[in-house]
This record gives sequence, C-alpha cells and structure tokens, in this order.
Amino acid sequence: MIHRRGRGVVLLTLTLALVAAACSSSKSSSASGGSSTTPATAAPTTVAAKQGGDMVFSAEQEPDCADWIGSCGGSSWGVYAYQGLVMPRAYEFTDKSTYVPSVLLTGPADLKTSPAQVVTYHINPKAVWSDGQPITSTDFKYTWDQIAHGKDIYDTTGYSQIASVDDTDPHTAVVTFSSTFADWQSLFGGFYGVLPSHLLTGQDRDAAMKNGFKWSGGPWMLDHWTKGTEMKFVPNPTYWGKKPNAASITFKFITDTAAEVAAVKSGQVEGAYPQASPGPPALKGLAGMSFDAVSGLNYEALWFNTAKAPLDSKAVRQALAYSTDRDAIVQQLFGPTQPDIKPIQAIMTPAYGPVYTEPFAKYKVDLNQVNTLMTGDGWKKGADGIWAKNGTVANIELKTTAGNKRRLLTAQILQSEWKAAGFNLVLNAEKAGVLFGQDLPAGNFQAGLYAQTPPDNDPGFCLLWCSKNIPGPSNGNNGQNWDRINDPALDKPWLDADTNLDPAARIKDAQDGTVVLAEDVPALPLDPFPDINVINTDKIGTEQGTFLHNFAFGPFYYSNYWFVK
Repeated sequence: MIHRRGRGVVLLTLTLALVAAACSSSKSSSASGGSSTTPATAAPTTVAAKQGGDMVFSAEQEPDCADWIGSCGGSSWGVYAYQGLVMPRAYEFTDKSTYVPSVLLTGPADLKTSPAQVVTYHINPKAVWSDGQPITSTDFKYTWDQIAHGKDIYDTTGYSQIASVDDTDPHTAVVTFSSTFADWQSLFGGFYGVLPSHLLTGQDRDAAMKNGFKWSGGPWMLDHWTKGTEMKFVPNPTYWGKKPNAASITFKFITDTAAEVAAVKSGQVEGAYPQASPGPPALKGLAGMSFDAVSGLNYEALWFNTAKAPLDSKAVRQALAYSTDRDAIVQQLFGPTQPDIKPIQAIMTPAYGPVYTEPFAKYKVDLNQVNTLMTGDGWKKGADGIWAKNGTVANIELKTTAGNKRRLLTAQILQSEWKAAGFNLVLNAEKAGVLFGQDLPAGNFQAGLYAQTPPDNDPGFCLLWCSKNIPGPSNGNNGQNWDRINDPALDKPWLDADTNLDPAARIKDAQDGTVVLAEDVPALPLDPFPDINVINTDKIGTEQGTFLHNFAFGPFYYSNYWFVK
C-alpha cells in the first residue's frame, strides 16, 4: 500500500533477496540476505542514554484517523507520529531499506512456493500486547480477514491474494496464498501491522480505532490525543523489545510552515520532519541543530484523472507534459536544499535501483509538439490563446494540500508555463483530509499535486496502475488507481511484477510498465522528495550515534533509542 503526501543523494539497492530465495528454497531469508532477528530499530548502541524526560516534536499534519486499514488511514503522518510507534509487525523495513524479521518473530518466516505459496511465521513467545495478553496467530488471521473482507478498506493488495490463515498453533501463523505475491514481507507489517483480535473481535473496528486507542504492541502507547492540538505517547510497560528511554514523546500539530520553523527556533519543539520549502532552508546551519536532507523512496508528481475531460485524452496529457519545464520547477523548489537534485524520469525514484529507468526524459518543453498533439486531437486556440474543442475550453483545476507554500509556488510556475502553451490552470487548495479522504478516491478532481510514501522499495505498483484497482463497486470503492487509467498494456506488466517470483523478470516487468506509463501519462513525475530530519542535538541524543532516516516510517520510528540530555 502507498500513503499519500510523501517525504523525502542516497541510492539504495533494490530489495529482491526474498524472491531469489523463493525460487531456490522452501526456507526464506531476510531481505538483507541474512537470518538476523535484529529489528530495524536496533542499530548498535554507541551512546549511553539517560532515562526520563519529555520529548516534544512538531507534526505538520494531523492524522485523519487511527483506523490504519480503513479508507481514512491514508495520511502518512498517521504512520510517522502514531502507527509506527504502537503497532507490532512481522517484518521491519530498516534505515538501510531492507527487510528484516522484527522482534515479533523468532526469526525469518518459512517460505514455500509449490504447489502454492505458503509463508509460516513463528511468533516470539515473549510478544504481548500492552494488556499482557500474548500476540498470537489469531491476531494475524483477524488482521487478514478484516483487510481482505472488510468494507471501506484503504488497500487490500496482497491480503486479497491470501486464501487462508491457519491459527491452530497460537505461536505459528501459516499463511496460504491463492496466487503468488512477491512482496509478502510487507504483509502484517508495512503501514498496517498486526491487530489485537482479543480486543476487536465482535466490535466495529473502525469505530473502536478511528479516534485513537490505548492498546499497543510497540514501544510506545497513546496517552492522549487532543484533536487539533497534540498527541502524546508514553512507554509501553509490557514491550519485550527495546524500551524507550524518555518518559514521553509529544507531537504538536503545527501545519503552517512558518509557524513550524518558529517553533523549532524558539525551542517550543525539539525537532521536526518538515517538507522542503522554497528558498534557503530556514533550519539549516543553526547552532545545536542537526539538519540532514537526503532523497529516498518518496516522490512528488502531477496526477491526472484520465476519466475527466479534457484529461481523458492521452494527447492532452502528453501536451501538458511537453508544456512543463520540470528542471526549472525542481531547481527553484529544492535547489537551495539539495543543489544537485534533478527531476525524476519515472514514477518512482532512483532509490529503486535497477528498476528505475528514464522514459519520461523525452518530455521537455516543446511548444511545437504541443501544437501538433492538440491540433491532431481536434483542438484550436481561441482569441485568448487557450485551446478549445467543441465548446470545451482547456481549463484545468489543480487540487493540492492547503497551507503548503512549496506546492503553491509549483502551481504558480505551472500556471505560467501552461498558459504559454494554451492551457488555463486554476488552483484549489484543500485540507489533506478532504483531498486524500474524499475527492481523490471519489474521482472529484481533474489534476492533483501531491507526493507518494511507499512502504518499501518493491517494484510492484499494480495497486496504482492496474484497471482492477480503479475505485468502484467491484472493489468496494477501495482501489488506489485514483488516476482511473485503464489500459490492458499497463495491466499485464504491473500484474506480472506483483506475482512473478523471478527477480530479473520482475525488474523487466516494472521497466516495461514504466515505458507504457510514459506513453499514457496518467501522471507526470517531478522530484524525489527530500527527506529532512531536524533535531535539537543540544537537548536530544540517540543511542544509535546518529539520527537515522527510515524512508517508509519516518525518523520517529527510532525514538525508543532517543533520550533527553
């Protein structure tokens, strides 16, 4: 599953050890190539930690809800500032962008691929929920059943391909697939984790979770969530892994960029995970402050609703791509933070390793191409210089998140560039909850500007591009293909990339799918979103010696290793 908003020069190795193992053995290895049970949060301890004290950080978005598997659970900040701190998961996606078994398991899961794919998880007998009840195979079964068969689910990818979960042995979950799923290590982990069946069975799960819950299977547990103000977490006393050093961690909701900068500078908060803003980084170079910016898995793009005129025309979408100076946009937005940053030329980042190719590189500003495409599609320019066809004017509404100065500047640049090419762009900034929770899933948009937050660097993107994932009655309106692109030439490679267990074949599938995307242009990639960590190192330290980036779960994922100086 992918969460909308996105974060973000490190190039990472594509994690495909799991499928290599699947082709040759009935026993899986961790994606890092070994059998270590060391969790993602357990880097070697290098610094002595003090105990106690309160940590306070800013959060630039408030989660829409805490029902992680529900349609309202698509906010990445729900993961960064809540879900990642409390949910147990089978496999961890690490700061090295590899998968390893978590402390929930005794070691790597067993993987068999014939006659059907079967994954057997061995649950750590020390693993318990915050109420002291053991985490069992029934929790795996309940989680699968809720995702695969529930209503109003954010994303069912992978879980819908599970035929059964055998929970006969409480410490062994045997997961049998109806069809192969290559990214199985993201299941019962990723952005969902494992849910407590003993607390939720027989209840309305969404109602029980959406406004916050006190149970936990992670290092932290919720103390309180004051809507519009803050969320505070305290240590989970029953956690069997690395317990937090601090007495609490609080996230203040500061959604305005300038206010967030002021809060860090004044000491109101000890750190932030800000989006990159136009101009010189306001928090870079401050005394006693760590500022680290790298590019990872997250990326920003323009997203086109291919079911809405005039963007239902491939020629129009291609013409817009030839109208956009992406080099100028990326340099103006991110150059001061990352001088060497370049536009991405696929709808993924170079962090995906050999999967990443550059078929979108052909789209540079070329007004002759724009004219050829538009006139060939039956459009003519009016006296105002704007294209029109059969009484329809090439007016395009762009929806994005409110209060984001960088995206406002992006829209202003696009207005100028597209006006010169004959398109009239109107900006509509909305609250994140409205944009991601209502308008985009319902198809109530023409174009969108936002970022994606992938759960890992797996090359399977059928959830975004396959026609079966267009939200509608057939999938309970749960699909993630918000662009409504419907092309059999896209379905085949991306379906194959999801199911093929041969790593070389998966790379080829994804590359083929990317070529078709560059032809169809359901989206236009912009940049690898800078991942920025800002920490007041005069006040906060870490046992790990450095504040790590986790490109899926954000920096607070490691906060159980942090301490107040």
